[in-house]
Amino acid sequence: MKNRRENFLISGIVLIVLGALFSLGVNIAMGGVMGISGILCFVIGMSVPSEMEMSPEAIANWQPSMERLPDAGRFMYRVDVTLDEPIKSTILCGPCGEITTHDGGKPPKFTCPSCGRLLWKDEEE
Repeated sequence: MKNRRENFLISGIVLIVLGALFSLGVNIAMGGVMGISGILCFVIGMSVPSEMEMSPEAIANWQPSMERLPDAGRFMYRVDVTLDEPIKSTILCGPCGEITTHDGGKPPKFTCPSCGRLLWKDEEE
């Protein structure tokens, strides 16, 4: 089962809500059973490990998709900086859609090597 944890959590929340609604309007016993079942499903869901993790290699090699950003009166860009070592920055140029990888954090100024546009300088945007 691929999303076992998520299924238990969603089922638990739905059962808790339905149990509360049924205990108020329809049948207290049925609502109680649904509510307790929801709590059990939620506890099981919280104790099951998540299977949606990425491998360290996939995290280290991640890059944003190459796409052009919309023109919003001025050209846009996107900077993604990794939090784990080695620190790398990926810079997506909005007008041409080119991705550039830079070692270290966000540089103080950047000119796109593909289209030659100055994207930012000295943290001014």
